[in-house]
Amino acid sequence: MQRLEDAGAVVTGAGHGIGRALAQRLVAEGARVVVNDLDADACHAVAAEIGATALPGDCSSTEGVAALIDGATAALGRIDVFMANAGIDRSVSEEQPDSLQAPEEAWAQMIETNVMSHVRAARVLVPRWLADHRGGRFVVTASAAGLLTMIGAAPYSVTKHAAVGFAEWLSITYGHRGIAVQAICPQGVQTRMLDQAGPLKDLLSRDQALTPEQVAQTWVASLAEDRFLVLPHPEVAGYYATRAAETDRWLGGMRKLQGKLDEFLLDHDPGVQ
Repeated sequence: MQRLEDAGAVVTGAGHGIGRALAQRLVAEGARVVVNDLDADACHAVAAEIGATALPGDCSSTEGVAALIDGATAALGRIDVFMANAGIDRSVSEEQPDSLQAPEEAWAQMIETNVMSHVRAARVLVPRWLADHRGGRFVVTASAAGLLTMIGAAPYSVTKHAAVGFAEWLSITYGHRGIAVQAICPQGVQTRMLDQAGPLKDLLSRDQALTPEQVAQTWVASLAEDRFLVLPHPEVAGYYATRAAETDRWLGGMRKLQGKLDEFLLDHDPGVQ
């Protein structure tokens, strides 16, 4: 189990939602925390509220990641825990409701934030953790969409699958050398992203939309067993097992859900094809 007391921790995307809750919980557990968010005002507000250090900026770019890690190392002395939490969804819009037709720019933005931000952070942190032989913990906030899929959201589903895949690779490659890796994979959580999900909101909340604080609690509890997959909605484990063992049955069930969504959209907007 990772001791969080006096650990140096960084949380990206900490201005709102799950990131804010993770940062708040880390402070409550005795960690020294740096919060990061592209929204500088929210970043500073959270830091002031919970007693953390604010380092706003873009955690997805090479330059932004380097600045964040250097700044956090200066503030904390050492980064022991990196919570790669920042994520975005640009799959659909009012102008383009079909995510298959999401523009190249939307795909590129989501790949940068949902995947490459993790890769770039690990490129810097892992060699440092290996060099001083003290290890570290790298935690990716992915999504149940990364284990299953997100109906109606092709770029989000694909990038979250990639995020889980990268976390798995990190664990396999460096886990025996003291690098602990985890992937947090919730379904619906009461965040701005869920509020903006439109007709998908009820679908994402079918098993219960949790609070961000409940997600943070599930992560802390997972440290006792050091589980790779952190599932705030435990029923996701069953869905994931069915997907692997009975893929065609699982796909059939997902197509039924897609059909229900199509019916809902048609009822509320007859112009939808």
